Amino acid sequence: MVVLKTSRLFSGMLAAELQALEQTAQLKAFKAGRTIFQEGDPGDGLYIVVEGRVQITSLISQDQRRVLSTLGPGDFFGEMAVLDNQPRSASATAEIDTKVYFIDREDLLKVLARSPGLAVSLVREFSLRMREFNHRYTQEVLQAERLTLVGRFARSIVHDFKNPLNIIGISAEMAAMDTATPEMRVAGKNRIRKQIDRLSNMINELLEFTRGSASTVVLARTDYADFIKQILEEMQSEVSAKSVTIELENQPPSVALLVDPKRLTHVFYNIVHNACDIMPKGGKVKFRFRQEEKEVVTEIEDSGPGIAPEIAPRLFEAFATFGKAQGTGLGLSICKKIIEDHYGKISARSEPGRGAIFSFSLPIRKDNGAAA
Repeated sequence: MVVLKTSRLFSGMLAAELQALEQTAQLKAFKAGRTIFQEGDPGDGLYIVVEGRVQITSLISQDQRRVLSTLGPGDFFGEMAVLDNQPRSASATAEIDTKVYFIDREDLLKVLARSPGLAVSLVREFSLRMREFNHRYTQEVLQAERLTLVGRFARSIVHDFKNPLNIIGISAEMAAMDTATPEMRVAGKNRIRKQIDRLSNMINELLEFTRGSASTVVLARTDYADFIKQILEEMQSEVSAKSVTIELENQPPSVALLVDPKRLTHVFYNIVHNACDIMPKGGKVKFRFRQEEKEVVTEIEDSGPGIAPEIAPRLFEAFATFGKAQGTGLGLSICKKIIEDHYGKISARSEPGRGAIFSFSLPIRKDNGAAA
């Protein structure tokens, strides 16, 4: 009975109490692979490993088991049956040739009634085991969530990269045609160069997003009307291929704003391409502008079905979806960060009979960088 004396479960028992417990214990032997008990069996008592190893497993699907713990000499198992007298919730199997002491539940309850120390020790050991199990379970859940996020992140990257890659492919094919004129080849080269720059900017934005820290923003004074004109010229051919037209309800104000043109361009591309995705049969994207005393407000409205009420509060959260089978809303999360890095604000709304309306403001700043 040396195992009982050295087990921490019985360390608080008096010699007389331990002797009484030893008289009730039965030595049992199990060959490797033999089941000691299985889920659903009656809870008959407590087991203490004398030699060998015991594997505790639980059935998580019809044909798959999860190993919960592996126990060696001095460890105990089956204590749940002592506490609640319910059927076994897990199975115990001898991993190798194993010997155990078995203490019948009724005999153990009699000892517990006479030995408060054993009762306290049993509850303590059970608590420690549950803490360990909870910690392991939490780690597994976190790992599963991480893998899910990685998958969603990868899908978002693939989705965002498709458009520029398609343009590069089409431009390369057209430039390589035998009938292509020198002008067509130059135009194709320029389109490819722009899309490569666009991909590079997108990669930088993704890296910035994953870093999760504030970045150093370098803003240059830029005429907003010229900036908008250039963006619309670049986007027009892309959206036309998807039967989408871009309309200007009014002209952008010719005012100098402090912006990072490359990063701000990504905001326009993302919002317009989201609109194209949600209008597979074609539609319109309208631009309108409003210059106020301290800021310029830009609104982009599509003729799609609008913003679903259930997603509206989370629209700018990372990985929140918005009416697309692919993509995760990561793009809008990045857009929010870009606008905020420009000291502006971005929002979205949907009105009855209208599509999604994205609105963002950019401050008008003085030459010294202060707000107007």
